[in-house]
Amino acid sequence: MSENELTTGDFTEQNEPFALFASWLREAETTELNDPNAVALATVDKDGLPNVRMVLLKGFDSDGFVFYTNFESQKGQEILYHKKAAMCFHWKSLRRQVRLRGVVEVVSDQEADEYFKTRARGSRIGAWASKQSRPLEGRFALEKAVAEYTARYAIGDIPRPSHWSGFRIRPLSIEFWHDRQFRLHDRIEFRREVPEGAWQKVRMYP
Repeated sequence: MSENELTTGDFTEQNEPFALFASWLREAETTELNDPNAVALATVDKDGLPNVRMVLLKGFDSDGFVFYTNFESQKGQEILYHKKAAMCFHWKSLRRQVRLRGVVEVVSDQEADEYFKTRARGSRIGAWASKQSRPLEGRFALEKAVAEYTARYAIGDIPRPSHWSGFRIRPLSIEFWHDRQFRLHDRIEFRREVPEGAWQKVRMYP
């Protein structure tokens, strides 16, 4: 797909960011080779130093953007401390980027349980076996933990660990960027003061 086939003028007329994001994600699902829902997640530690890593977006609607993790991990602890985070999607095949940042809330137990049940059995075992972000003395220790939990939950359902759940970023800003020739890109930002507030749309210099 060439740049000429990507119409950039249409998206700048949109006034609702979630519908626009849904449209862009659908297009990415047909053009990205791997994980179109992959997103860079940025957090800040207690000393004010930033951290960034890739996670997978597992859901979104007008309430926000949801991903799941171990709450005892580095990112889990940082989010629980500050209750703020940012994300950046980059779809190279479409020459597009979406950035967002906002406040974070924990998803309900029901929502987390429902998603956990959809995960592969091995991934559910891994949620129990991995002490995420903490030092690992060797690969064997991890494999031993996996074997122990596989034996413990050999029959029946695997419950969700209490330390494993989801976060929802409720964005206060969402920026849409699309590549144009000569670095004269299209860039639109939606802003609001509070998660329940009305959006204001601003066109930005590239």
